[in-house]
Parts: sequence; C-alpha cells; structure tokens
Amino acid sequence: MVLSWSKGRGGQEPADGPDMSVERSNGSSRRYFVLAPHSTSRWVPSLCALTMTTCLAAAANASQAVNADHGASVDVLDAIVVTSTRSGSARGSHAGNISRLDGEQVESVQADHVQQLVNRLPGVNVQRGNGQEHLTAIRSPVLTGGAGAGSFLYLEDGVPMRAAGFSNVNGLFDAFDSLLDSVEVVRGPGSALYGSNAVHGMINFISRAPAQEPEALFRLRFGPHGRRHVLTTASSGFGQRERSKAVRASYSLAEDGGFQDQSGFSQHKFQLRHDFATAADTAFLTLSAMNLNQETAGYVQGRDAYRNDLLRKTNSHPEAFRDAWALRGALHWTHDLNERSQLSVTPYARVNHMQFRMHYLPSQAIEENGHWSIGLQSAYRQSFGQGHKLILGADLEYSSGYLSELQTDPDIFSFEQGLHYDYSVDAINLSPYLHASWSLADSTELTTGLRLDYTHYDYDNQTADGYFGSKGRFLRTPDRSDRFLALTPKLGLSHRFSDDLSGFLNLSRGARAPQATDLYRMQFNQVPGEARAEVLDSIEIGARGRIAAIQFDVSAFHMKKKNFFFRDANNENVIDGRTRHYGLELELFRTLGDQFDITVAGSYAIHQYDFDRDVGDPNNNIASGDDVDTAPRTLANARLGYMPSEDLRIELEWMHLGEYFTDPGNQATYPGHDVFNLRGTWDVSDTLRLSAAVSNLFDVRYAERADFNQGVDRYFVGEDRALHVGATLRF
Repeated sequence: MVLSWSKGRGGQEPADGPDMSVERSNGSSRRYFVLAPHSTSRWVPSLCALTMTTCLAAAANASQAVNADHGASVDVLDAIVVTSTRSGSARGSHAGNISRLDGEQVESVQADHVQQLVNRLPGVNVQRGNGQEHLTAIRSPVLTGGAGAGSFLYLEDGVPMRAAGFSNVNGLFDAFDSLLDSVEVVRGPGSALYGSNAVHGMINFISRAPAQEPEALFRLRFGPHGRRHVLTTASSGFGQRERSKAVRASYSLAEDGGFQDQSGFSQHKFQLRHDFATAADTAFLTLSAMNLNQETAGYVQGRDAYRNDLLRKTNSHPEAFRDAWALRGALHWTHDLNERSQLSVTPYARVNHMQFRMHYLPSQAIEENGHWSIGLQSAYRQSFGQGHKLILGADLEYSSGYLSELQTDPDIFSFEQGLHYDYSVDAINLSPYLHASWSLADSTELTTGLRLDYTHYDYDNQTADGYFGSKGRFLRTPDRSDRFLALTPKLGLSHRFSDDLSGFLNLSRGARAPQATDLYRMQFNQVPGEARAEVLDSIEIGARGRIAAIQFDVSAFHMKKKNFFFRDANNENVIDGRTRHYGLELELFRTLGDQFDITVAGSYAIHQYDFDRDVGDPNNNIASGDDVDTAPRTLANARLGYMPSEDLRIELEWMHLGEYFTDPGNQATYPGHDVFNLRGTWDVSDTLRLSAAVSNLFDVRYAERADFNQGVDRYFVGEDRALHVGATLRF
C-alpha cells in the first residue's frame, strides 16, 4: 500500500520487521500561552455552580419566544437522524435515545481531538490519552483492552470503520471528523440493523455531501506547542436533465509538537465522496484514508503527579510510538422499486495496519496488527400504508487479520524476551435481521426487531505451540476454529402525546463475539475455547420535546451484562465477569432572549460489578456492588452562547467530570475536575471567518485519564491554558 507517506517525527522511516529500530526523537519547538496563575483552580467549582445557577435563573425569567434560527438548528422532535434505520427519519419518532451534533456545531468547535466533539453529548466520556489516543465510555465505565475495542461500534455513513473482531480501542482516530454533515450517537444497544460491537453504544460519522454549485473551503488553525491544523475541501455538481452528479474532495493535516517531552504527532486524512442520482436511484461513493505517525508520551506516575509542574510535562517512555494507516471505501446505492418499496445495497472494503510500543505493559513489547475486509450490507424496505413499515436485510463480511507481539530489549524486562505471539485469523460474519414499525394508533408506534449474528473464526498460529516465557505467561494455542451465535431481539414503543411532546419505551439486547485478541492472545490461566459471547440486556424509558421555550431529551436506563471479558490487576484474563448499570441522561436547549442560548448535556449513572473476585489485594479485589473503576457517576457539558449579531458568536463551555475510583477495590480515587473553554467565531465577510479559542480558561491542573496499576497512581495529563486562532476562507 502507498499510504504511509509520512515519516516519523524524528525524521526516521517507520520501523519495519522484527529487527526494527524504535529509538525516536522529537526536536519540535514548544510554545505555551500562560495567562493567569494556577491558584484560580481552587475556586473553579464554585464559579461553575454560580455560572450554571445564573444561567438557569435567566432561562426561567427570559422571554418565552424561541429564536427561530436557534430553534431550527436543534429541534429535538423534527431533526432528521439516519442512524435509527439507515435512512432519514424524524428524531421524535425514534423509539430510544439518539443524540446529534450537526455540521455547523462541528465546524464551530474545530476540535483538535474527537473527544472535544462527542463529549458534548450526554452519557459520553471519551478519555484522551497522549496524542490521538483515547479510551471510550458510552453509557458505561471507561473500558480497556478487548472490551474497550469491542463494546462500541464506530461507523462512517452506517458502515463500521473496523471489522467486528479486529476493532481498535483507539478507533475514533480513523474518522474524518473535521468536516461532517453530522455526528449521531446511540447509547446502549443499537437497533436490529446493527450487530456486533453495538453493545454499550455507537457513534456514526455522517460525511458532508457535495454541493451542486462549485464551492471550496480552506482553513488554517494554530495552537500551542507547534500545533497546526489545515483543512481544505472542494465540491462541485455536474450533470443534466434527470441525472445529477456531484463530487467532494477533502483533506486534513494535523501536526502537534507535543505538550510533554519528546512527544507529538502528524496525522493526514483524506476523503472523497461522489453522489449520483436519477429518478429511481440514489447512490454515493466514499473513499477515506488516514495516516498517523505519533511519538507517544506515557503516564506520569505518583500520587497527584498531574498537579506537579516538575512532572506533568515529562515523558517516562520517550521510546514509545504509534504508526497507523487505514483505507476504506463504500458504495451506498438505493433503488426505488415502486412508491412503497426500496432496495438498498452497500458493498464496502477496508484495510488497515498499525505498529506501536505497548509502553503501558511491563514488557513494553512491539505490537503489529492489521486486517482487510470486504462486506455487503443489504436491506429491502416495504411500506404498507397507515404507518406500517418493514425492513428485511442481511450483512455479510469476510475479514483476514494478523497480530504479532515482539520483545527484543533486554533492558526493559528480561524474562519475556522474544516473540510472544504471531498469528493470523480469518473471520466470516453473517447477520440476517428484521426491523418492523407498526402504527397502533395515530400517535402510537410499535417497533420490533430481531437480529442473528453468526461469527466464524479460523485461527492460524505461526510460531511454536504451547507456553512461552520463563514463567510460561504466554499461551500460543494450536490452530483452531471457533464459532459464535448471538440472537438480539428489540422491542420499542413510542407515543406522541402532543405536537410538542413524545415518549418512548425501549427493551433491547446487545451482544458481541469476543475479539480475536480475547481468544488467541491467551494467558497462562486460560483454556482455549472457554470465552463466550458478551451479552447486555437493556431497558430504557424517556421523553423528548418542548416545554415553553425549553427543548429537552431525557432518558432513564437499566442494563445488566454477562460474560464480561477483561484483564484483572494480576494481569490475568477474566472471562465471566458481570456488571450492572443504571442512570439518568438529559439534554436541554433554551434561548435566552434574542442574543443568548444555553445547552446542557448531563448524566448521572452508576456502573457496578455484579460478581466477586479475590486477587489477594484490597485495592484490586472485586466485590459485587463496588463501582467499576473509571466510572464517574456525574458527567456534564454546558454551553452558554452569545450572539450580539448574525456575524459573531461567543461560547463559554463548562466540562464536568465527577469523582471516580481508579482501582477495582474502590480504594484509590481521582477527584474529578471542572474545566472551562471559551471560543468565538466572527464572519468578517461571506468569504472569511476568523476564530479563536482559549482552552482550559482557568488553567486548572487536571488529568484526562487516571488509573491505579501495580500500586502506583498513573495519569494522562490535561494541558495548560492555551490560545488557538484560525481563519477560514470560503470560495
């Protein structure tokens, strides 16, 4: 593949083969914008409470009239969403939760990391690692390893960006997230149209369609420590009479010298979309590519190390790196058979490769992995009139993946020298499904669904069978095949109480086959073939609509999960864990007169272990009823917007993360944090927009992620206050 076009940050070519050199350096210059002393962090929580109280009080006393522009952009009932049924439908008719950020919101944020986008939605807690790395929580604790990779479905126009058994825990960095039509998030299991990995939730990135009239955009943005981001896109339509065609090409380049020593990244993304339509057919083709070269900074270690200015910018693992590339293509075609029936077919293909140092493990081995896939999504849609609709379909996919894990440095961890694993896996996924909507009355709709997911793995061990290492930790199982079958029913009920209020009840099951790494990167305490499909049962009830001038979407949920596969504090794999989850999620939007508006997204949720496990350490023993580690009970994102004119908008954002336990035994904690950001955009003319943002406005010392490992507190450090400026030209 001719995709790894970028060299390493230190000017070196990416490492290649088992004798690769992984010594990296980073000579990037670093610049910081420090605007106030650190002591302000002590009164940030008080200011936060005062700000929100003031805003809500203002909302209660403001005019009852809804500003037409603001209301149209966020209408909670009439907004069109596509993730529900893979076609456009009103959000108000969706029997379950679904949240959405439109393209204008994406553009106004101008995110340096996808976390800054999706964490604006309720129940979402993406924790940023170093560079472009991250771990995800959607209606869940922050999950790691195979659970972190396999519990969430990341989609591009409804097509998974990775194969189900070969997911990447950092998979969101594949998305072309700088220019979008919208981002949609479903919390908890998806509908019957989505299968493996749509367990705790899914994120669908919907690409920006090309325009019929010629247009172009160029954006340049600068930030701290040499950060710069370039985005360019061009679009035009052509065609005549009953045929129309349009094409859009977009390119993004992000570079960062790194907040910590000897860190930073360079990431290229490209997307091409071609749309075609006739009287009976609509189709669009997408081609997406991504290349990442990253010098990775490890955790800073020690109690409250993220507060220590002598430690927070250090890099304990300057040799760590991550190089990755991905290429995806899909053709979305829909043919109108008649006025009431349609046939949709989406063939797709993907290929990706990644190589990185596992600096977070004692061995710090080099892992190399990748896979390629071809697949087909198909659906037949039939409308019977009077609100009755039926979708019958099947998804088919073939994937071939590989993984190797090599440790060659005797100075790091001597007893684990050599090739730990080297294997390939071929996988077949076949998933027929049924989704039906039935109109029980003029205002009541019943949604039913059933999906069958069949997964077949063929595993080929390419090194010696048996235990490896002086302590026999690594188990290379002989060649084998494994099969998994999961049946996931869905039942939803929605009712329109009035023009301004609808409610829903949703019962659903999510399930996923184990990741290939769960099955074949085995440890000494495992037995081949004993891992089972993870299953989560969910019930939620909610309402959305408008009361006076307040638009809202609220839902309550309860979920139970079994066969939870994870690695405990003794570095031993657990195959039969159980957890339970329940909570409340809320979205609010309110205009405050003609110039102000407020948006609030928040959640209160409890995520607990539902089984016992004694590992001989109070910090790491698991007891039923204990909170799962890295599961803050409170999450909130609130934005106060001010528009003194149509050309100028200023937004103050509050990000709240509650306290959470960092160890399974609930002995160690991270206190949480409150961080404010200030951003603004000014449309100088029809062709020029200027933007500026101050991140971490009050220069709070906080951790993006905290955990407790082998008796040590570890943190990924949140960045200091910084100024970001940019300009956008439109033609």
